[in-house]
Amino acid sequence: MALSKDRGITMNDGNKIPILGFGTYSPDAVPKSKCEEATKTAIEVGFRHIDGAYVYQTEEHVGRAVRAKISDGTVKREDIFYTGKLWSTFHRPELVRKCLEESLKKLQFDYMDLFIIHNPFSMKPGPDLFPMGEDKKPVFDNVDLRQTWEAMEACKDAGLVRSIGVSNFTRKQLEMILNKPGLKYKPVINQVECHPYRNQSKLLAFCKSNDIILEGYCVLGSQRDPSWLNPDAPPLLEDPLLVAIAKKYNKTPALVAIRYQLQRGLVVLVKTYTRKRIEENAQVNQQMRGGSRARATG
Repeated sequence: MALSKDRGITMNDGNKIPILGFGTYSPDAVPKSKCEEATKTAIEVGFRHIDGAYVYQTEEHVGRAVRAKISDGTVKREDIFYTGKLWSTFHRPELVRKCLEESLKKLQFDYMDLFIIHNPFSMKPGPDLFPMGEDKKPVFDNVDLRQTWEAMEACKDAGLVRSIGVSNFTRKQLEMILNKPGLKYKPVINQVECHPYRNQSKLLAFCKSNDIILEGYCVLGSQRDPSWLNPDAPPLLEDPLLVAIAKKYNKTPALVAIRYQLQRGLVVLVKTYTRKRIEENAQVNQQMRGGSRARATG
């Protein structure tokens, strides 16, 4: 998993993933159309790794943004690394390809660069993204994720996706896949929440030992959703130590937090719809060029 000159890490299947990715999740309060403009901006300032998901319901907007930047000559399709995710209502083996093909149709792509299982829990198949019972509680499904993984492998063999991985998996859940009889392809990546307040050091060590890349989201701190986060908890970017380091090196706390993860060997996802912040986050990519001392294996 050595860092290459073009700021990409080679995964265990030989394919390369850019170290910095742009997230396209859009909260309900934000119009989905903003995702399209933000994605265009991200590509314009240098992002080549775009992270999406079936459940985000922004795939049509992301697809339009990528095609627009292809049409105006900014990029070619092969320049873009797109990640999509298998939603939890599609875990049954016979539904995996259906989810992937629906996403590809919305994106108007012929293939995905990376397709990952979004969560290790399964939910009742059907039109509802979050199926609820009469008791207003989620309705889960009993699916052997090893069979789901075999269907993921079949999608790779069919040429619909180039690499396959997982998200939000624990060590135990990863071991279940890795120890599966007849395993054809190892997960190339495990995408998890990761920031200085939740540094995932044990999971990172396990993934490195198995040649699996750890990819971090919420690297600037957990989303401050009052429905589940203690509003009195201090925001990561206001942490005194982080602020002091940023001041010392004349950088923003956000850039320091992102660089911290890159130097640990993670692939990092950032998400913002503000042009100024998109441009700021892209600076990390520039800083990792040439003589950077950051190590993908550190």
